[in-house]
Amino acid sequence: MGLKELKEKKWFSIATNLYIVVLTAFVIWMVFFDTNSLLIHMELKKQINTLEKQKDFLKNEIEKDRKTLEKLSDPEELEKFAREKYYLKKKGEEIYLIEYEDSLKNKEDEQEE
Repeated sequence: MGLKELKEKKWFSIATNLYIVVLTAFVIWMVFFDTNSLLIHMELKKQINTLEKQKDFLKNEIEKDRKTLEKLSDPEELEKFAREKYYLKKKGEEIYLIEYEDSLKNKEDEQEE
């Protein structure tokens, strides 16, 4: 197969067309090498999705905290919260913590790690 026969092929004339060559080079450049390439856009899209999920999670946490703050504005609720979370007590009052055998095993496992 000589050069003359190769030039007569239809795919060769299309592949050597100047517009096709320039267009192909442009597409390859834009997809892989440009600063705004398709690969970078896909990576940035993943980051945007991750950040939007994190934003939704944090909005839910803020709403929970807001509800907790509203609840703690009542003095009785504040006292209940302090007693349950921080084991605070009134003067002259005694507190007994009851731990079950299951919870003791879990604490021992955590301390070993």
